Amino acid sequence: QVHVVESGGGFVQTGGSLRLSCAVSGRISSPYAMGWFRRAPGKERDFVAAISWSGSQTSYADPVKGRFTLSRDNIRNTVYLQMNSLKPEDTAVYYCAADRRYYGRDDDQYNFWGQGTQVTVSS
Repeated sequence: QVHVVESGGGFVQTGGSLRLSCAVSGRISSPYAMGWFRRAPGKERDFVAAISWSGSQTSYADPVKGRFTLSRDNIRNTVYLQMNSLKPEDTAVYYCAADRRYYGRDDDQYNFWGQGTQVTVSS
């Protein structure tokens, strides 16, 4: 069993910053590739960013490029999403996903998901 837990969401004003964390635990023998997705009210779940198991590859959705940064600590099996210059349109529930093999933007390919953490950006 693999568990994925997000943390770090909250309320912030426009232009502010938040750092989300995603910890993977359970029966894992090697680091997992991780992806972040978000679902705004009344919208579909969208890709935000992804990082390969080694951290050597990252991918970002166009709306967050230059503002969001992924990093990872494979000793702690944790990935961090640093979100700067936040905008009201970043308001959403943010979900972390993990997979032993897949690294990319397709949410259907990730096998393990967290429960989500709310990010609210006020205007």
